Amino acid sequence: MPRLSEVIAALETLWPAERAESWDAVGTVVGDPDQEVRRVLFAVDPVQEIVDEAVKLGADLLVTHHPLYLRGTTTVAATHFKGRVVHTLIKNDIALHVAHTNADTADPGVSDALAGALDLRVVRPLVPDPADASGRRGLGRICELDHPLTVRELAAKAAERLPATAQGIRVAGDPEAVVRTVAVSGGSGDSLFDVVRAAGVDAFLTADLRHHPASEARAHSPLALLDAAHWATEWPWCELGAAQLDEISDREGWDLRVHVSRTVTDPWTAHAASTTTHTTGAPN
Repeated sequence: MPRLSEVIAALETLWPAERAESWDAVGTVVGDPDQEVRRVLFAVDPVQEIVDEAVKLGADLLVTHHPLYLRGTTTVAATHFKGRVVHTLIKNDIALHVAHTNADTADPGVSDALAGALDLRVVRPLVPDPADASGRRGLGRICELDHPLTVRELAAKAAERLPATAQGIRVAGDPEAVVRTVAVSGGSGDSLFDVVRAAGVDAFLTADLRHHPASEARAHSPLALLDAAHWATEWPWCELGAAQLDEISDREGWDLRVHVSRTVTDPWTAHAASTTTHTTGAPN
């Protein structure tokens, strides 16, 4: 069985910490470098529900996309929910490793996994990493469809292929407009509207779109917007990361058991569809 330090070294080859944004908090949060690793669980969020799942599974290592402490802390007391996560991990000898923005821009990375879930053909990064001479790393992806779809059909495909959430897929734009090219970015993407418009794509699939940026984006161009749940756009990376670690395990002869959590940790739990038929103004 490999030691944690060996597994972490392998993960660092996939998602080097130095490629994370300066504000990010990636790397190993909890864990003894000398502990043995037999079972690994991948998930998006390091929340108590996921940690309890790791305990039940008998995992030695939990790999998450989102950091546990993004802004730092002065306490890990179990009276706080994040402190309770730390206590549970340590009591059960479970290490925690985070790959966040360094996984977003990796090759392959979060947006490659998102594109793959929708059978989109990746052409190039949306925001290329200037340090990558190959031109493959970077934030987001510009993709082509094998066959044109309407916005409505593309949204339906996203709703079918991505994990189910209360939000589903919101659409801004003409549902019958034809889509041949699409930009995708796992996680929050409304800071990318300028580069998306410059790319000249027909649609943009991302998450966490806010009212004003979306409204302004629609005013600028006929770009169609598809807004999915943040968690749902990043979950496919868990399967990608697990497959990458599986390959390393086979190559190294580690015989790791690598799992992907299917637990939905999207914070939104229900959706009530509007029933009004008014189209000319808000109800009084």
